[in-house]
Formats: sequence, C-alpha cells, structure tokens
Amino acid sequence: MSGDLYSERPLFGGAISSSFPHRFQDVSNIRQVPDHQEVFVDPSRDESLIFELLDFKLDVGDNGSAAWFLQDLATEQDAEGCTLLEQSGVVEAPGLRYKDLPATVTTAVGQMGRQGREAQNIVKVYLANLRLKEVGTDVLVTAYEPLLIK
Repeated sequence: MSGDLYSERPLFGGAISSSFPHRFQDVSNIRQVPDHQEVFVDPSRDESLIFELLDFKLDVGDNGSAAWFLQDLATEQDAEGCTLLEQSGVVEAPGLRYKDLPATVTTAVGQMGRQGREAQNIVKVYLANLRLKEVGTDVLVTAYEPLLIK
C-alpha cells in the first residue's frame, strides 16, 4: 500500500536483508519454522511473506522456474485448483552477484484454492525465484494474499 512504512530487515542471521512494510511481524521464532525459512505475517489482513533458501534445483531451467516452484508449493500444500495467472521471463540481477555470475530472477503469480483438508481459503500467491548458481541456492520469496477466507 502507498501508506506503508518500509524498513530493511536482516534475514537468516544477517546473511541477506530485504525491505518490506512494518506491518509484517516476524513469526519465525513463534511458529515451528524450518531453519531455511523466515516467515512474516500481517494478522490484520491474514497476509504472509515467506523467504526460503533451497538447494539449487539442477533439473529446473531458469525460464519458468518461478512457475515450477509455484506448482510445487501447491502440491506440497495439497491445494485445489492452482492456476498460473502470469509469469515473467528470466531477468539478470547484476547488483546481486557472487564472484562473476549474477543471479537470475523469475516471477510468477497464481491462485490457489483450498490448502489442506480443512482450509477453504482462496489465495493469490506472488512468487519470485532468485537463482544463485555460484552458491547452489534457489531463494524463494512468496507472498500470500487472501481473496476468500472461510
């Protein structure tokens, strides 16, 4: 939102940082979150923002990698009706590099129905995949926006 106040926040013990609205609260220490995830929520809007470090997926090409991870999330969450709404092509991020190789970035936006057996929510999912090939890491940044909560 245009009225949000943003600040830079350290992630993963300060290894990386990101700027996002103050309204998101860190729940990584409250909930049982794996070490490779940082989770932030805005309880007033039921929105969440998740940063995740994963081993680099060699069998997934750069082009369409965000869409692949979106479908993978839908499968993991047992979501019904994951629909890909849009995706970007591959963009190099020259400001984010390790040694001589810049990171590549792809994005995807999708919509998921019911997650799990009991939830009846419909959410819009925004996903960015930063591929750090030199260090063998895929970084996922995922934002969930509820469209319908039951």
